[in-house]
Amino acid sequence: QVQLVESGGGLVQAGGSLRLSCAASGRTFSTYAMAWFRQAPGKEREFVTALSRSGDRMYYADSVKGRFAISRDNAKNTGYLQMNSLKPEDTAVYYCAAKRNSGNVYLSQTYDYWGQGTQVTVSS
Repeated sequence: QVQLVESGGGLVQAGGSLRLSCAASGRTFSTYAMAWFRQAPGKEREFVTALSRSGDRMYYADSVKGRFAISRDNAKNTGYLQMNSLKPEDTAVYYCAAKRNSGNVYLSQTYDYWGQGTQVTVSS
């Protein structure tokens, strides 16, 4: 079992950058694939990006490709989401998620563990 805590959210102007962190408890973080999802008001939770356990495979939603970068430091039990060139439509609560199964990385129901979320607001 793993517990996830996100941090790094905040208010930023369009075109700015933020880096989110996802701190995982326990010593087995390296055995979990991780992902970031987001949920804007009145919308369903959507996939943003995912990263394999070893960090060699990355997946991105088309809407963030080229602007966002996912990474992880297994020695620190921490995952990251670097967000650049932010747009107002990126405004949402961002959630870190983790899984051990081999299910579809793009589907939220595949993930077993979730953080509480961190708010990202991009002003125009």
